[in-house]
Amino acid sequence: MKRTIVLRAQEEGGFSAYVPSLKGCISEGETKEEALKNIKEAIELYLEADTNE
Repeated sequence: MKRTIVLRAQEEGGFSAYVPSLKGCISEGETKEEALKNIKEAIELYLEADTNE
């Protein structure tokens, strides 16, 4: 399943990432690569928690 990830540079440094289709699924990182890695982990946890409810 594919998800759209929105990646934004932050004024104070680093990057934030979120998934519009998964309310509240957000993450951040110091680099683009770190932010993408972190949001992918957040997606996995979000979907895992959703199936356990």
